Amino acid sequence: MTRIVMITGCSTGIGRSLALELHKRGMTVYATARRPETLGGLAEAGLETLALDVNDDQSIAAAMSQVKNEAGRLDMLVNNAGFSQVGAILDLHREDLRKQYETNVIAPIAVTRAALPLLRAAVAANGVADIVNVGSIVGLFTTPFAGAYCSSKACLHALTDALRMEASPLGIRTITIQPGGVRSSFGDHAEEGIRLPEDSVYKPIEADVRARAQAGQQNATPTDDFIKPVVDKLLRKDPPPVIRGGRGSVQLVALKRLLPLKAFDALMIKRFGLNRLRGA
Repeated sequence: MTRIVMITGCSTGIGRSLALELHKRGMTVYATARRPETLGGLAEAGLETLALDVNDDQSIAAAMSQVKNEAGRLDMLVNNAGFSQVGAILDLHREDLRKQYETNVIAPIAVTRAALPLLRAAVAANGVADIVNVGSIVGLFTTPFAGAYCSSKACLHALTDALRMEASPLGIRTITIQPGGVRSSFGDHAEEGIRLPEDSVYKPIEADVRARAQAGQQNATPTDDFIKPVVDKLLRKDPPPVIRGGRGSVQLVALKRLLPLKAFDALMIKRFGLNRLRGA
């Protein structure tokens, strides 16, 4: 029986590549994005495309209704949609944090809750269904000028841990993908939304703040090189609960665990130019 998959945030990057790879492996893939015009090429490749704004409950309900009418179930839901808010914590306002958490933390849970009847229909038909949340290795350690994003992914990891335990008795497996540096336009979008007011105390190191948006793209792993082994693990009979890949997904996580906290902080302070701020 062909598996039915829905993926959020398929306009670019990991979401788009994941949709194409799962389609190549014989699945019926509903690729979604807030602006459906950004899904160009996916429909032509044979994927189903849907408008889905993860921050709009009516949009979520409409997408789930269409999948129910056309497929009747959902064997895998991939919560991939998200964005990175770049800026020093002291430069972020309430609304900046709300937007970050609304999209990266609250929305995946809202989408999953709406998908539950379809996931349970898949369990009834096939004995199992999967929820896949795309986190990040920076949810395991925090860097300067990305505290909002790092904390949102740490929160998503924690919620996914709870969901993994709570959904297991229902026959639903829960998996976290934690990418490292993967080549995409993610950094470009982050750079567009940098928070750096003219009166910011971090203005003297503006170049370093702006460089944080592209830090994950330096020597990043090509998207296809990341996606294929991830999908190999995702489609195992018994997939691992956490799947990592991409540049730094092993070394940086190990570094955070092995280094004393002060040493790790000093490394990050130097890496992102904060050592040059002293006395400014």
